[in-house]
Amino acid sequence: MKSVLVTGCAGFIGSNFVPYFLEKYDNYHIINLDLLTYAGDLENLKECQDDKNYTFIKGDIRDRNLVQKIFDEHDIRGVIHFAAESHVDNSIKNPGVFIETNVNGTYTLVDVAKNYWMEKPFKYKDGYEDCRFHHISTDEVYGTLGESGLFREDTPYAPNSPYSASKASSDMIVRSYHHTFGLNTVITNCSNNYGPKQHDEKLIPTIIRNALLGNTIPIYGDGKNIRDWLYVRDHCTGIDLAYHDGKRGETYNIGGRNEKDNLYIVDKICEILDEIKPQEKSYKELITFVEDRAGHDRRYAIDATKIEDELGWRADENFESGIMKTIEWYLKKYKKV
Repeated sequence: MKSVLVTGCAGFIGSNFVPYFLEKYDNYHIINLDLLTYAGDLENLKECQDDKNYTFIKGDIRDRNLVQKIFDEHDIRGVIHFAAESHVDNSIKNPGVFIETNVNGTYTLVDVAKNYWMEKPFKYKDGYEDCRFHHISTDEVYGTLGESGLFREDTPYAPNSPYSASKASSDMIVRSYHHTFGLNTVITNCSNNYGPKQHDEKLIPTIIRNALLGNTIPIYGDGKNIRDWLYVRDHCTGIDLAYHDGKRGETYNIGGRNEKDNLYIVDKICEILDEIKPQEKSYKELITFVEDRAGHDRRYAIDATKIEDELGWRADENFESGIMKTIEWYLKKYKKV
């Protein structure tokens, strides 16, 4: 039984990953370290709470003493690092929190891992040679695209928000620990995730919740900002493959090949709700355009060729199938509405 430290898994992506991972593998003990900030909720992991291969620890990834204690007590043999402040609007209001968590927190984790697993640069302790640090990141580190082109793993970093700058910084720290110390690292940069358990503040849950409440549905600017939408379960399978089979020191982009602008997203959700939960008027009448976000990147789109060709990953869901599953989940969550 190998103990793997996962961080921030009471949040959206991690809380989808942990049940998937526990179901697929019976040779791992998952240690979930989460501070349970506003975006973390243990209800997201209620199906795991009694699993003998799962342990939850409340704590801060910046707390070196705690992280070291976890490594010592559980003999951690791998790290899958989800924990991050991730909401762009919040990073504009309070950038310092993002620097503290995303940069300093990542440094603490990777440094403790290096010291626990390695005797000196490029020499692992006996029995720890296969220990790996997997850092989960975002396509936002690449900045913004024009009308054409895709983000590749060799696309220069050009972050445009305090959030994406903090993630770019954390990526560089992890990269440096591979090249300077020989630490076995892998980084995955994903496109916009959607699906069950996403925090209410994000775009798709906001659209669904406001529609069901009969509130206005706010859309930034002209609604033509484009994102590549990745169903969260597909992201989990990509993380799994990269963690187990990815090459040391490599980066893999994980994208859904589902480029949609916000107008399409809100229209599609309203059309589905009009069909399965009709009201007197179309939900589309609730759409309202609001002042655009500061520094709002126009388009993101990922080229996932590398992980597809090298590791055999494929997204199972297109946007139309994934959004139906997502809406059905949120209808159950908001059934009292």
